[in-house]
Formats: sequence, C-alpha cells, structure tokens
Amino acid sequence: MAVLNDEQAMLRDMAREWVDNEAPVSAYRRMRDTAPAAGFDAASWGEIGQMGWPGIVVPEQYGGSAFGYLSLGLVLEQMGRNLVAAPLAASAVAATAIAEGGSDAVKQAWLPRIASGEVVAALAIDEGPRHDRRFEASISGGALSGHKAFVAEGDSAGVFVVAAADGLYLVDGAADGVARSPRRLIDARSHADVRFDGAAAEKLGDTALTDRVCDLAATAAAAEMLGLASQAFETTNAYLKQRVQFGQPLATFQALQHRMAKMFTELELMRSVVEAALEAIDAGRSDLDQAACLAKAVAGETVHLVSREMIQLHGGIGMTDEHDAGFYMKRAQVLETMWGSAAWQRERFARMNGY
Repeated sequence: MAVLNDEQAMLRDMAREWVDNEAPVSAYRRMRDTAPAAGFDAASWGEIGQMGWPGIVVPEQYGGSAFGYLSLGLVLEQMGRNLVAAPLAASAVAATAIAEGGSDAVKQAWLPRIASGEVVAALAIDEGPRHDRRFEASISGGALSGHKAFVAEGDSAGVFVVAAADGLYLVDGAADGVARSPRRLIDARSHADVRFDGAAAEKLGDTALTDRVCDLAATAAAAEMLGLASQAFETTNAYLKQRVQFGQPLATFQALQHRMAKMFTELELMRSVVEAALEAIDAGRSDLDQAACLAKAVAGETVHLVSREMIQLHGGIGMTDEHDAGFYMKRAQVLETMWGSAAWQRERFARMNGY
C-alpha cells in the first residue's frame, strides 16, 4: 500500500466524504434514467471543478495543484466506489498530454480552463471497438482527418487530444471539420463517435507520447476499477453478514467464506499494482509501460471476478435492475475493454520482456 503524505490523506478523505454524501449510487441511477446529453450531471461536475480535482495533475503555473497521479488515483478510486459519472480521468490525462507536448500558447489557452472544470478534455485514441494502438488518422497541411469510434466524454468535450499515425494532435472541439454523434454503451456513460474531416490541428508529440498517454489513461482506469471492485466487495460482504438462510447468516458458510477470502486477496494484489503504477508515473520511472500493463491487466481480471461474484452471491435480487450490482458489472465490462483488455496487456507485457 502506498504511503500517503498529509495532503494526500486529506484529499482522499475529502473525496470519500463528498462521494458518499453528494454522489451516492442513486445519483448514478438518476443520471442513467434522465440520460443527459453530456453523459454526466453538470451540477456535480461543477462542484468537482470548484474542489480543484480536474487540476490535480496540471502544473501550478496553469491553475492546477500539481499533486501528481497518485493523488489523482486516490480521487478516482473514491469516485469509482459509487460509480460517479464525471469526465475527470479523461480531462486529467488529456491535460498531461497538453502540458508535456503543447506550445506555451496552447498551454495558456487550455490548461487553466481544464483545471477549473470549465472545459472537458477528451482522448480521441481508438478507431475501433478494441484498443490496439494502430492508427489510420492522418495529418496534411495542419488539417487532421480520421474516425474515432469510441471517445469517452466525447459528447461534451471542448478539446480533443487525437492519436494519428505519426503522433498526438490537439483539436479544438468547436473547430470546423469536427462531427460527433453519441453512442450509448451498457454503462450509460458518454462514448461518442467522432469524425475529423480536415480539422485544424496542432501537434503535441510523436508516437512515444501517444504510448505514454495511453499508459497514463490505462493507469487512471485501473484506479477507478480499484474503487469499483473494493465497493462491490464491501457491499457483498455486508449482505452475506445480514442475509439469513437455514437459520444462520450466509457469512457463516465455509464455502462462501472461501470465495470472499479469494476476492480479498485479489483485491490486495490489485491495490499493490495499481498504486505502484501511479507512483511510477510521479517518479518518472522508465518502466512505466510495464507497471501500467500489470496494473490494467490485474485490475481487469479482479474487477470482473468481484463484480460477477457480487451478482451471484446476492442471489436473485442481484439480477434485477432495482439492485445496484448490475451497474458495477456493466461499468467493469467497459473499463476492462478501454485502454487494453487484460489479455492484450499481458501479451504486451510478454513482448516487452522478450517472450
């Protein structure tokens, strides 16, 4: 487990309190039922902006707090616990791409607005339903053309960080040549289909920056998955302790104890690799690619295990829409597919190590 400083511990506790009081799972259910075009509740996002969370990884000179990715991961974990629908992860990673590759003018134009939550930034990376880091989007004379099929938070994005064949580009969401249409996936979040047809673009970096940004995004997703899996476990554990069958609580049956013990040990391993990847980012370590691979692979496998066990151990009620268990499984499915599935990440890890 990562050792937190006082500021990080305070940030984690503040995030947990806000999530529990202001953004329970019922708020996610309400968002799903009302289906706002942006894919999130604007009032909640406004509060998140006021708390400064979109600027956690933004440099101080551009209005951020520069707390680093471990701090961002702590907040994403707490948000994942209650399935908070907000474009925090996408905006933060896109802000890092701009901070590391943008010109001074680009940084001044976008980073303060992203840090305050005024502008949502999105990563337009994948061109198909699966993450493979092969891109056909092209640039000609400063104009970008291509199709990005699943852009998380793309419905409301004011700026896009776009992967092309030769690197990363920044495109204003209001520019001519940008067209978007909503996609509705099982997690009821924003996943837009975005087409760029000769849109004005500014280069941020080469393919090495693309790989780095994808690893940052994978690690951020793993942090959210950690919170999701942890809460699914806690909810299931509480249910087994209070549900009585054959005259005794379900938690007293040894077979169910074994299943819970298995999940607990997998969660501890998941926390270890996710926090290690977040610390690798902040330390600027050269093995970030391997740390991100491990974090995303282990997180994907663990969140599937825990979310499915949540449904099974709740019995019939876990299969109904009235219960929250289905929300956890659906979000887990989407997050596991984003930024490389467990199988894809394990294969990549093997290739990096000569296998």
